[in-house]
Amino acid sequence: MTIWLQILINIIFSYIASVGFALIINVPHRALNFAGINGVVGWMVYWVSFQAHFGHAIPNLLAALALGIFSLLFARIKKCPVTVFNIPGLVPLVPGVPAYLAVRALLSGETATAVTMLIRVAVVTGAIAVGTLLATMLMERDYHLRRAWRHYKAR
Repeated sequence: MTIWLQILINIIFSYIASVGFALIINVPHRALNFAGINGVVGWMVYWVSFQAHFGHAIPNLLAALALGIFSLLFARIKKCPVTVFNIPGLVPLVPGVPAYLAVRALLSGETATAVTMLIRVAVVTGAIAVGTLLATMLMERDYHLRRAWRHYKAR
């Protein structure tokens, strides 16, 4: 399969997943398209960095960072809460398959596999949380620097 077809498939399905989840959690209709775009941005950052062999944690961290920044920007543009864009955008990144495999391994008595998968789920989830936190911190810092610069220029 060509790279362009892979990119197109990833864009389409990450958009559908994000908008579908946004519809389930009753995101306002005026914000649905931006929620889908946010999901596409996060997934494509993850997919490109995963294709560059960065493992699992770093791509999730970078994707959550991009998602957080775009969520904050979209929230200001659409005048909606940040979670309207952040939560649906994170849906493609949720480590559902490793969590399922961990529970399945626990139930079948394979504790070593279960522990390995649970650690992977914890690392990925932590990377997503840290990426979201970093995005918020960076945007707050940017806001304060711009505000101080405007105040300085007004003197």
